[in-house]
Amino acid sequence: MTYIPPVFISHGSPMLMLKPGRTGPAWRTLAQSLPRPRAILAVSAHWNTQVPAVSATARPETIHDFHGFPLPLYELAYPAPGAPELAEEVAGLLPGIHVARERGLDHGAWSPLSAMYPAADIPVIQLAVMPQAPAETHHRLGRLLRPLTRRGVLVLASGGLTHNLRDIIADAPDGEALPYVSEFRDWFVTALQRRDLPALLDWRRQAPHAARAHPSAEHLLPLFVAMGAAGKTATAQTTYSDTQLGALALDAFVFAGDEP
Repeated sequence: MTYIPPVFISHGSPMLMLKPGRTGPAWRTLAQSLPRPRAILAVSAHWNTQVPAVSATARPETIHDFHGFPLPLYELAYPAPGAPELAEEVAGLLPGIHVARERGLDHGAWSPLSAMYPAADIPVIQLAVMPQAPAETHHRLGRLLRPLTRRGVLVLASGGLTHNLRDIIADAPDGEALPYVSEFRDWFVTALQRRDLPALLDWRRQAPHAARAHPSAEHLLPLFVAMGAAGKTATAQTTYSDTQLGALALDAFVFAGDEP
């Protein structure tokens, strides 16, 4: 079965679906660099639970889980099929996980996927994150899910390298970052390149401006699932780096180099 390295994408504002700028084509190029998956497990910052949970809907609806945006954004749909059989595989790897049989695809999943795989012809399910649980818990979940990477499944973690909506600058040009965003990004990327797992798991205390970059942790937690699924010796390759609205770092990483 085809090996597919796990990926983390910073999905940014939903407006990228109407005005993709540089980001949409970069996501498409990233998808083209990977083997075509038989199915996708999307780990979304926008599905928050108290316990591990996976969706198992055969025909997931497109969830428009955002407010105050232009009407055309709410008319978009991503009609990818679900993958109940993949949910069974996940449940086999994570005994006791909650299986949600009516959960659709939130924009943490369908926003990047609509650019990566616009034909919507690859089955997709979602894995939730647990904001009250630490990075280490999510890294452990990823390690348990690692067999999926050897079965043709793309573990697509979707969140944001920084995510503070209170700091958004509406008229900031793409690429212009607030100073703390750049400092947090530099620390995090350096730690990834060094494979400094203890520092990364302790990011709340060690990363500069951690509380401002992430007032809540849900947008960074998917990254730790991807890291865990990649294995101990995998390296993080930056495939895209940009900034949107001053406060949203749009970095994307492929966790490669640890093939079985």
